[in-house]
Amino acid sequence: MAAEDQPDPDAPAGNADVSAKLFGTWETDEIEYGDPSTERYITVTPVAHTAGRHASKQFKKSQISIVERFINRLMQTEDNTGKKQKTLNHVREAFELVHERTEENPVQVLVTAVENSAPREETVRLKYGGISVPKAVDVAPQRRVDQALMVLAEGVYNDSFKTPTPLAEAIANQLVGAANYDVQTYAISQKEEKERVAAAAR
Repeated sequence: MAAEDQPDPDAPAGNADVSAKLFGTWETDEIEYGDPSTERYITVTPVAHTAGRHASKQFKKSQISIVERFINRLMQTEDNTGKKQKTLNHVREAFELVHERTEENPVQVLVTAVENSAPREETVRLKYGGISVPKAVDVAPQRRVDQALMVLAEGVYNDSFKTPTPLAEAIANQLVGAANYDVQTYAISQKEEKERVAAAAR
């Protein structure tokens, strides 16, 4: 095989068939982005399970589909660690619920939820002598996406752990709430709190 015919190992996962759909249902090629700063760090592909293709490559996590990254975040709890297929099925069911409630593409709802949940400012602690002083700093775009996924997953966990709310419904609640910028949603409330604290530390 000629060198030019070989596949690019660093190409985004799942780009082999642009006509494929996520979970066989949802289009991924017409997603709109509302935040230019995070757009390059939110990859959308029809593949939700790449089997750790980018795990050994530093700084390649942004090439993984945002759906798979969200699924991986949901697995980072004591009860769900390693249960990829189970979590994937819950997300698939949650996407159906999101579509029923909003009549929109749930992938678009997830992207909007991540953009809305990403904090723009946070605080760090600087030491002057023996005194710690909070200082407001801008958040890097990649870190914004990472933190948005973290708080969305935490919100799902809080809604579903030791409650009668099924996991799929808790996922749908968090995604729809964050996409609508509902301040009662855990992810949005955490973002607002971080930015409020940062504003006070300017």
